[in-house]
Amino acid sequence: MKTVQLQRKKDSDWHYLTENHELKEPLVLVFGNRYLLENENIYNEVKSIFKDGHIVFGSTSGDITSEHVEENCITITAIEFEKSNFIIKRVNVLESDSNSFDTGQGLVKQFPEDGLKHVFVVSEGSFINGSELTQGMNSATNNNLLITGGLCGDDARFEKTLASYNENPKPGEVVAIGLYGDSLEITFSINGGWTPFGPERVVTKSKANILYELDNKPALDLYKKYLGDKSKDLPGAALLYPLKVKSDNEDQSIVRTILNIDENNHSMILAGNVLEGQKVQLMMTHVDSIVNASEEAASNANKIRVKDPELAILVSCVGRKLVLDQRVEEEVEEVIEAIGDKVTICGMYSYGEIAPFDGEKKCQLHNQTMTVTLISE
Repeated sequence: MKTVQLQRKKDSDWHYLTENHELKEPLVLVFGNRYLLENENIYNEVKSIFKDGHIVFGSTSGDITSEHVEENCITITAIEFEKSNFIIKRVNVLESDSNSFDTGQGLVKQFPEDGLKHVFVVSEGSFINGSELTQGMNSATNNNLLITGGLCGDDARFEKTLASYNENPKPGEVVAIGLYGDSLEITFSINGGWTPFGPERVVTKSKANILYELDNKPALDLYKKYLGDKSKDLPGAALLYPLKVKSDNEDQSIVRTILNIDENNHSMILAGNVLEGQKVQLMMTHVDSIVNASEEAASNANKIRVKDPELAILVSCVGRKLVLDQRVEEEVEEVIEAIGDKVTICGMYSYGEIAPFDGEKKCQLHNQTMTVTLISE
């Protein structure tokens, strides 16, 4: 595997973060600020650098490399697979009548099954139902294919997100990269570092990702009661106080970010589905817990490997970035400490992380986690 990484900020030229190798038909991951990706020349600009590259764009709430976490830039990570290969498929949810479940199912079904080792997903993140998207992808594989990835971000604006394959980034795109080859070794892990507090409440009224009632009381009113003075900063303050939701089998719990609130209906719009009868609890965290969780995720992904990783793709939640603030690079530094400094690191801060629970194959939509995918040939 060969990799090349370069970056540019607004109104500046590209500069290389690594040596500039000649790459043959590379996978080119382009993560960046949504405003910068709206430049109508951006695809041609990247194509001029990697003429035979397969270019995947995704907007972020921050770009991750081994050097920095950057908000107002574009980062390119180009990867040449020397012993394996890849296929890229895409669908646009604005151009079809499919719901999120059918979108996920149809997208993964496009991949030839023979030799398929892994699928990495770069999805629009502003209106897709990530829970149903992952359920659809699982249904196409009988829950037997490792799928990781993330929902694109837009800083903390939540206005719109962009993604694409071999064209200018646009809304509504869901892009999937299928990796093939016997020589591939791909491992992953996730961790959050959030702590529940307060009483458990039962979801008594919900519809998909809209939470209306907890213990037969308006959900938003209860949430505001716990936030106290911080409730005046909603919906932004909700990123710092997500919900713990027990999954269907109650063996694992999923963290759900609150994306928005509806004052008229006294309801909350979550990043993924919440079902009636499930139990939820408020969560909070602090910097050290988040940083330690990132180190643990990287260590867990690394210790189950046979070969040393060559590429690490990190997807971390925008809510974690807001908590970390000026210390945001510490969680990336902990990942590097765990996997070594010879690994090419790329990634994004997202509106949702796609991965199974540790030890499982069925992928889920997570919030407020660090998801680490390690790849080698």
